[in-house]
Amino acid sequence: MSWPLMLAVVVAAIAAGWWVRGNVLGSYRVESSSMQPTLCAGDQVLVDKRVGGPELRHDDLVVLESPDDGTLVVKRVVGLPADRVAIRDALLFVDGERVREPYVDHKAIDALFYGPEVVPRDAVLVMGDNRASSIDSRDYGSVPFSEVVGRVMVRWWSGC
Repeated sequence: MSWPLMLAVVVAAIAAGWWVRGNVLGSYRVESSSMQPTLCAGDQVLVDKRVGGPELRHDDLVVLESPDDGTLVVKRVVGLPADRVAIRDALLFVDGERVREPYVDHKAIDALFYGPEVVPRDAVLVMGDNRASSIDSRDYGSVPFSEVVGRVMVRWWSGC
């Protein structure tokens, strides 16, 4: 392979990598303990940036811009548009049905109540798994789709 052709291939590969990183995939570091035990502070997650609006589902983990300060945080989707979400004595209810959450320590948050809150169109309601120490939609309300960076695909590095 000639030198100019090899240089063109390398430049094209770097450009493709930058495009994928900017538009398709991203790697983010979990900065807080709000998602324990699912994710720990220091964990690295791979995020699909193409998923962030109507494609989201209950229980998805998402990276979003915190409405408090704009930092990137990881939370769990607990409410989709038109869902009626409530917490009664630490138990999550969506549209009147109890949601099973084996990743939440309900004993640490007994006597916790929230809502009911109806999720607006074009938004999601998110909460951390560590409900006792998570700043989430209970504090700042529903999150517009436009603030969701993407859906977590996998944890590729553990900080635990």
